[in-house]
Amino acid sequence: MMKFKEAVDLIWENRKYDTDSETEALSHLNEEVAESLKALSKGDRETAQAELEDALSCLFIAVKVMGLDPEEIIQRQINRMKNQPVRTMHIFSNRVELRVGNELRGGWTLWSEDDLNEALKMAKEFKCRIIQEEETQLKEVLANAANDQT
Repeated sequence: MMKFKEAVDLIWENRKYDTDSETEALSHLNEEVAESLKALSKGDRETAQAELEDALSCLFIAVKVMGLDPEEIIQRQINRMKNQPVRTMHIFSNRVELRVGNELRGGWTLWSEDDLNEALKMAKEFKCRIIQEEETQLKEVLANAANDQT
């Protein structure tokens, strides 16, 4: 099995363009990712995959141009992901609270079922785990929203 550092070095040795510019390297990466997304939005999965593979090469080139250690990058990213505080939306009978980890970050009053639906949309958009803190008269709405998230 090839190590990550070896893969970066092989891509560097066989790259299609020569640059020492961090900006140019990141620009190439951005372009390939955009092309992949564009192809996928048109339903062309094969082209999207090819562009994504090119983007991976561009990422490796950018890593090399920026003088970063690929294995250290991966370790730092894993540590960040492990230590990422969980975002939760706590729903009470008359209010919503947003928390990151154990820290309260915001909240508002629920006046109607529409307010609750908007809160649930936000929870989904911001990838918050929903916690029902007490029984509410809007329990059916919560049940439907939970089914929509799966």
